[in-house]
Amino acid sequence: MVDYNPQSADHQVKMQIKDLNFYYGTNQVLKNINLTIRSNEVFAIIGPSGCGKSTLIRTLNRMNDLIPTTKVEGEVLFNQKNIYADEVDVVDIRRKIGMVFQRPNPFPKSIFENVAYGLKINGLIKSKEELREEVEDSLQAAALWEEVKDRLNSSALDLSGGQQQRLCIARALAIKPEVILFDEPCSALDPIATAKVEELIQKLKEKYTIIIVTHNMQQAARISDWTAFLMLGEVIECDKTEKIFTHPRQKITEDYITGRFG
Repeated sequence: MVDYNPQSADHQVKMQIKDLNFYYGTNQVLKNINLTIRSNEVFAIIGPSGCGKSTLIRTLNRMNDLIPTTKVEGEVLFNQKNIYADEVDVVDIRRKIGMVFQRPNPFPKSIFENVAYGLKINGLIKSKEELREEVEDSLQAAALWEEVKDRLNSSALDLSGGQQQRLCIARALAIKPEVILFDEPCSALDPIATAKVEELIQKLKEKYTIIIVTHNMQQAARISDWTAFLMLGEVIECDKTEKIFTHPRQKITEDYITGRFG
């Protein structure tokens, strides 16, 4: 299969995956992955169920470390440093490379406390006034402030599904990440909520690097700059999204995006 490492002078390289192999016990799930992800772009990972998409995105902030019997080979470079090096602070990596999950997972706390939580435990604020400002800024950045500003002390669990997902995005933004990983963030949302999250992602790439796993071909085509197609744990093809969806180099890519399988 193709190892594809696109380079570009337009944007600085933010992350680089080199010869990455990943195992659950003796089962190899990812095979010789090579990808380059640039700053301030949306990078989509597509492929059929079980192809390794979620496993791949979770290697990018070491979330898979939490699963017993896993093994990683190769390198994941973030700002040119290997996040799997022995001296790396995993907590710091997960702060700089935030994650938004498939289903909204707000804490059973108030809207305010959901956003404030990461700021407090990471010691990122010096005063209550600064905390209030950071919470508001994060909710503004997640396009949620106008909808919740009058009920910040209400339970986050009272929000709609789409609002809860944007709250989780605000929570991720509060701790000032550089990269945000989205693992099928709209799969549990209705079309209106999905459109709001997609619009938000387009705005967020002005300040952040975005990597999104999606099973929705139209979504990948709408919001991403680059797309990688995975199949059975391997990168079949990676290119600018427009080219992937109009002139793919591999027939299997064309078959997948046109719905012949998957």
